[in-house]
Amino acid sequence: MGNKFLLILLWIWFPYTSFSQATSIRGSVVDGYSLEEISSVKMIIEGTFIETETDANGVFLFSSEDLPEGNQVLVFTKSGYARQRIPVVIIRGQQKDLGQILLTPDISEEQRQIGTISLSDNELNEEEGSFDNLSGLLQASRDVFLNAAAFDFSATFFRPRGFDSDQGKLLINGIEMNKIFNGRPQWSNWGGLNDVQRTQIFSMGISPSEVSFGGLAGTTNIIMRASEYGEGGRISYAASNRSYTGRVMATYNSGELPAGWAYSLSISRRFAKEGYVDGTLYDANSVFLAVEKDLSEDHSLNFTVFYTPNIRGKSSANTQEVFELKGRRYNSFWGYQDNQIRNSRLREIKEPVFMLNHFWQISEKIQLNNNISYQFGSVGNSRIDFGGTNRVTFNGQESFVGGGANPDPAYYQKLPGYFLRFEDNANYEAAYRAQQQFADNGQIDWSSLYSANLNEAATGGNSIYVIAEDRNDDQNFTTNSILTARLKENIELNAKISYTSLKSENFASVKDLLGGTGYLDIDFFAEGTAEMTEADAAQSDLRNRNRIVTEGDRFKYNYELFADVAEAFAQIQYKFSGIDFFVAGNISQTSYQRNGLFQNGTYAENSFGKSEELYFTNFGIKSGATYKLSGRHLITTNLAFYTKAPNLRNSFSNSRQNNETVAGLESETLRFGDLSYRFRSPKLNLRLTGYYAEILDATEISFYYADGLSGLGRTGTTAFVQEVLTGISKEHLGIELGAESQITSTIKLKAAAALGQYIYANNPNLYLTSSSFDDAVNYGTSYLKNYHIPGGPQRAAQLGFEYRDPDYWWFGTTVNFFSHGFADVSPLTRTANFRTDADGLPILSYDEDIARRLLKQEQFDDYVLVNAIGGKSWRIKDYYLGFFCSLNNIFDVLYKTGGYEQSRNANFLSLKEDRERDQPLFASRYWYGNGTTYYINFYLRF
Repeated sequence: MGNKFLLILLWIWFPYTSFSQATSIRGSVVDGYSLEEISSVKMIIEGTFIETETDANGVFLFSSEDLPEGNQVLVFTKSGYARQRIPVVIIRGQQKDLGQILLTPDISEEQRQIGTISLSDNELNEEEGSFDNLSGLLQASRDVFLNAAAFDFSATFFRPRGFDSDQGKLLINGIEMNKIFNGRPQWSNWGGLNDVQRTQIFSMGISPSEVSFGGLAGTTNIIMRASEYGEGGRISYAASNRSYTGRVMATYNSGELPAGWAYSLSISRRFAKEGYVDGTLYDANSVFLAVEKDLSEDHSLNFTVFYTPNIRGKSSANTQEVFELKGRRYNSFWGYQDNQIRNSRLREIKEPVFMLNHFWQISEKIQLNNNISYQFGSVGNSRIDFGGTNRVTFNGQESFVGGGANPDPAYYQKLPGYFLRFEDNANYEAAYRAQQQFADNGQIDWSSLYSANLNEAATGGNSIYVIAEDRNDDQNFTTNSILTARLKENIELNAKISYTSLKSENFASVKDLLGGTGYLDIDFFAEGTAEMTEADAAQSDLRNRNRIVTEGDRFKYNYELFADVAEAFAQIQYKFSGIDFFVAGNISQTSYQRNGLFQNGTYAENSFGKSEELYFTNFGIKSGATYKLSGRHLITTNLAFYTKAPNLRNSFSNSRQNNETVAGLESETLRFGDLSYRFRSPKLNLRLTGYYAEILDATEISFYYADGLSGLGRTGTTAFVQEVLTGISKEHLGIELGAESQITSTIKLKAAAALGQYIYANNPNLYLTSSSFDDAVNYGTSYLKNYHIPGGPQRAAQLGFEYRDPDYWWFGTTVNFFSHGFADVSPLTRTANFRTDADGLPILSYDEDIARRLLKQEQFDDYVLVNAIGGKSWRIKDYYLGFFCSLNNIFDVLYKTGGYEQSRNANFLSLKEDRERDQPLFASRYWYGNGTTYYINFYLRF
């Protein structure tokens, strides 16, 4: 009986012992050269949706009853390392230990860093328009299309889906870095730190992100923690003929030290007397330090600081007349002083950033990350001010005399076309002299500016010319807490609360008196009214009349901006065998206020002291799902609806001079949807996406000098104005395709295409403000509907291949096609003012057909660019030596990257007259892409 009972017990227990041996695969992943463990390596069983990641010690584990049996392939991927495929045989009930898996650094990862070279070039144009790009936001992506957009398309100002960078979010260690003033990431604030920015987590579009609700252009979180860097160092030298000519960089990471310490240090310098465009100085230094300490098994503290002071010389947008005389490298902003290049328009950034990050592993499934950051410093943009005057009194009346001529060598009155402007009275001799003078020189005459000031000083007069600097001195404090909780094996919760406070001092200061002794702080162009004399209206600060300023003094305008933003975000992600699903929501409160420190003469009643406080409450919801039809076929869809506070720049109509807020200011409303099909196999990866977005109730403010204005209630028709465009609706729709095929183990083919249409979807309202007239002038509807939104080509395509030799050298080339780029149109000429004469009556000679031709938006020519890149690496004992080189626009193609209509001719008569000239005085201005450029980098890892 006892034996029978024992046999029955064994019969019952045996199946459980057999199946308790769960099927599993484990191992660890290390750097192929340093043998350091690598965390956050993503692994997937090819052809399935079964995936995992390595932990902080580089260890991974697949353990599931759903593991497929038989011959399988594990795919290992991590940014900065070559993709690794490991064959494995999975046997039911067997536990398999693969030991150490070695990942080798991906030398083509250097290509990902090249995109940042052009970022600051494009950012320099942000005063003239929104011609910035998104390649920094896209560096973390291995998506074929986004890689093409970041590294081949970005030089043309191409923007994926037509979005400005203010529609994307960029974070460092979970802290948002977009500026409150304009909503954009400021790339120059962390330029030159390429070596310590290789760990990036990118969420495309509105797909889920663990650290932010995100935006239409995606979310990137750059991890800059000391513990994230493997032990070792790197030094490199780069030479280029793009924005800088040389770069040196050195980085060292300690790895984990005894007692739980780790540190990382990186320094670099980038420099050029001038870049590809004439006179574009480049002088940039960068330093980075991160120190981390494990306080216990559950707590660690990381301190990060980086400081990247840099000075850049700006370049001018030029008319066709200027281009024909001087070519695409011409820049009117510089001239020789004592045989040295001096650019009058420099952008100087000095904004150090300090971060403290606390990481708390509350339990095996719950993590809390608390962050504090403080950024301060200054951003300055210099220019020549030529309104210097002297105060005189005649018959008891105070007035001002003086002022200089515009020193810009490309000023329209100095060009040959100006002397030929009257067909029946052309001055050919003067035109010829102007042409010769401009062709032979055409740069700023610094000596003449000094001479004019010295002559005035000799007779007791003030400077006529000075270098003024428009400054923003910001103090930005941010704190947040980010929670990540795995509620179940397939359900994850992400949540975040954050608060940001900004104090921004905005002013003009005298940077250089150019040999003079002082500068009279008045507005020479101000006009008096019945209530105010011209002398009072001209005062920058009525509380300090007729002030003589010297170098370092604030003048012209001086005010503070305050902003507070509080936000809460929550997201839940579900992952099942057949579908992944997420839903996220956020709510935020934003407040803005201006505090005037000068009492402007023209706006005496509303310029000094605090403005009304603006409040915006915003919310958003987004959701998405990925349907797993099989291991190779996936369908993904995302939907979003959210509101967004207008940025600080577009909330005050003329913040430099008064407290006026934009009339009827509202939050923007954004709607978005996309649908993607993905195919992935060992030989082919493909993504096809269609998308649609609406941006409603947007506001834009522009500043320019206009002629031909009606309804001013005075005889003059010219004024320097602030153009306020409200209630703007924009529509973005299109298709994008990315595909790559691994033809052989060494040859890969790739293709990418974007077919987009980005247009104004309505007719917004336009009004003007100016110190030249008392009240705002409302010109009503601006007929912009169906005009294309500017900002680079809206259509692009690429074909390319890459050869990667087992002996660690590689080469690739791409052919890139671009079309449907458009110039920015003038909204003022699309209002009723265009058909109205100065007296307020309709223009009798107005012709609809001619008007339609005059107002047709300019489309730029199509063009094709060929690029190539290649490199080689060697392992010498414990050292890793390599180089790579890239060539862009190999065939030196001439193309326009952007441009805009000048709004000087505001009505039909003046625009028609100007366009009919052989050389229009106020033709559109353009930026041109670089010709053939190179970039070569040598580096050593140890």
